[in-house]
Amino acid sequence: MGEARNQAIAAKEAQKALARLSSSERNGLLLDMAQGLRSNMARLLEANAQDVDAARKNGTREQLIDRLLLSEARIEDMAQGLEGVAGQAEPLGRILTGQKLANGMTIEKITVPLGVVAMVFEARPNVTSDAAGLCIKTGNACLLKGGSLAANSIEAIGAVLQESLEKAGISKAAIGILDPRNRGEVEELFNLTGLVDVLIPRGGAGLIKNCVENSKVPVIETGTGNCHTYIESTADLDMALNILRNAKCSRPSVCNACESVLIDRVLVQKDPLVVEKVITMLNENGVKMHGDETVCAAGQVCCISVEPATEADWGTEYLDLEISIKIIDGVDKAIEHINTYGTKHSECIVTQDYAAAQKFLEQVDASAVYVNASTRFTDGGMFGLGAEIGISTQRLHARGPMGADALVTAKYICRGSGQVR
Repeated sequence: MGEARNQAIAAKEAQKALARLSSSERNGLLLDMAQGLRSNMARLLEANAQDVDAARKNGTREQLIDRLLLSEARIEDMAQGLEGVAGQAEPLGRILTGQKLANGMTIEKITVPLGVVAMVFEARPNVTSDAAGLCIKTGNACLLKGGSLAANSIEAIGAVLQESLEKAGISKAAIGILDPRNRGEVEELFNLTGLVDVLIPRGGAGLIKNCVENSKVPVIETGTGNCHTYIESTADLDMALNILRNAKCSRPSVCNACESVLIDRVLVQKDPLVVEKVITMLNENGVKMHGDETVCAAGQVCCISVEPATEADWGTEYLDLEISIKIIDGVDKAIEHINTYGTKHSECIVTQDYAAAQKFLEQVDASAVYVNASTRFTDGGMFGLGAEIGISTQRLHARGPMGADALVTAKYICRGSGQVR
């Protein structure tokens, strides 16, 4: 029997005790975990420094190291995320629907825990805290399998969270930390039907594809982020540049960063300098660009390097200071392009035209669609969820940033007085 199966068996048992806790007891656990992160900050930073040093020695790209890196501020954000989740409304026992039948029997549909939630993620240590916190809030046990790049950080965070469980008399198996260095445990997780109720992958396209195609456990698919910013013909250019700067440059290594910009041809015809202004701003922020013929020509005029875009560029999630740029013929073509190459994550239109905005909102197929705002807002914390376990780009069960409400299911409570059919 493998270690993942052993931990899943223990987690299933621990979940029963966790689900019996009252709302105030589970919230108290979260608050104690938040304080534990603060009290153990030096311990967490030391573990993270080992991971970062090893990553740099192995030649890991700095943009990936940014996702791996912990700081006092980021640990404080993790603690505040747990406190935010604790302060949210109780997700369990909510009556979703209710009715009384003609025969006098009453039927209510109420929310209950999913059970054991497994999560496979890459080198983002904060996911350990976010996922565990949301599972505690919803009465779920969790099995967390992080990437080897963040092994020391994940194990240290997990140990701190487990200490709070044990203080409360709950088995530490309720937050199971699978060995980040053992890739074989991922394959084992795929086959734990009956023990694990749902698997949530969070990471790159390869990781997600592997889970979706090979897991026998039901998967909630979180998506990669080939996100677009469409500068429509009526856009305020200063607003567009500011939104694009934030969406691309504020933190390019994350899934809600802009990876492709579409510029309306009518806007270019009205102001031939629009393209030059866009590529100049991106160049000043160190962004490598791939463009169509018009964009490449503008780059030559202002002596800025723009590589000719290939078909692959339109569908690429760069996760770096890199972007594709295309001139597009109106809102309908922009929507068509986004629905063809996007990953159904987050899409933005910058416009002053109400009709164009409404069409974009209605017809773009994505979990979050923006008018005149950066795609960087697609985040559990920003959406008021306290934390997120991932951003779902599928249609079933959950879509968009997944907070506590995405980690519950339902059952029907039927009360009678001797009725028979």
